[in-house]
Amino acid sequence: MAQNLAGDLVKYGITIVSGLARGIDSISHKQTVDSKGRTIAVMGSGVDVLYPPENKVLAEKIEENGTIISEFFLGTKPNAGNFPKRNRIISGLAHGTVVIEAGDKSGAILTALNAVDQNREVFSVPGRIFDKQSLGCLRLIRNGAIPVQNAGQILSHVENRLFKTLRPRQKNISLDLSWEEKIVVSKLHHEPIHIDDLVSNTEMELTHMLTILLELELKGVVQQLSGKQFVLGV
Repeated sequence: MAQNLAGDLVKYGITIVSGLARGIDSISHKQTVDSKGRTIAVMGSGVDVLYPPENKVLAEKIEENGTIISEFFLGTKPNAGNFPKRNRIISGLAHGTVVIEAGDKSGAILTALNAVDQNREVFSVPGRIFDKQSLGCLRLIRNGAIPVQNAGQILSHVENRLFKTLRPRQKNISLDLSWEEKIVVSKLHHEPIHIDDLVSNTEMELTHMLTILLELELKGVVQQLSGKQFVLGV
């Protein structure tokens, strides 16, 4: 799944961010490199202390069309406590965090929680309900993470955040909107805006604003992002 998602996202010019660790991290980086895409590896050690050592060739390939970064001083060893700390950088650099597998206790869950704090999207691949490596993923979905089966589902949620959009946008909204809906739409853009700012900008009550936004969502005019943020949906 990591291989498929990375390969498909690269086709749309998406940069893949991961941690160069064994397993899913390495698979994501390798597929991106093989697909001639850009990837960022965030290390839990100094950039001169490669870990795991078997990723030496992969790291060299990443540098050709990507970058390897670390907040730790040169010579810092890959101590266990470094990796949870560096996860906030992985999620912070990305528009969304995708959890492929996660057990009941997993560093991927910490990365997902960091993403929530940073107002980023969180995606989770649903697995078999009796698989121990799916417990964390299923728990994320129960708590609001977006279940994902293909790259298109990721792109549909992050496109509004991209610096370069993937498809042209419709400039004019020709739907039949009430005057209050038009006021709200006039305050929205393709950059996320928090609901508190919408309330402040329109001087509407919060409960009334929520009702209007729901109607606009049903009409396909507005899209809700994580953290109670909204963007134009067309």
